[in-house]
Amino acid sequence: MHGKPLAVFLATMVAAVAAMAQTEGGAPGQPSVTVLGTKEVQGILGREIRSTADENMGRIVDVLVDGEGAARAAIIDFGGFLGVGSRKIAVAWQALHFVPAAEKRYSVVLELTRDQVKEAPEYKEGKPVIVIVASGKLEPLP
Repeated sequence: MHGKPLAVFLATMVAAVAAMAQTEGGAPGQPSVTVLGTKEVQGILGREIRSTADENMGRIVDVLVDGEGAARAAIIDFGGFLGVGSRKIAVAWQALHFVPAAEKRYSVVLELTRDQVKEAPEYKEGKPVIVIVASGKLEPLP
């Protein structure tokens, strides 16, 4: 199966599994299926971040979650020029806003300016994480 027949087959299988989950009510212990449209969700790793003043703030390279799985901070590759001289910093998840753009991609806006972020300490894996929040303060993650 190649091209269009494969796409039709996969779409049919997803629809059939989704219909079974709905009609059977998702039998106990059995996984169910949720279909997420491409306009509903987007991957964010590697996504460019802009400030509210439309400054380039870098790219998201990681997301830190707590023990419950809730996003706490985004690690962004900040500063430098063409990847030289950049460093990773942690920004509070609540300081990010995901704005649907007119195109198919989402824009990520950070409530901080370059001047506010440039003083943030560098994120280093395995070390205590200092997160910069929208108020401009630095706070350690518990």
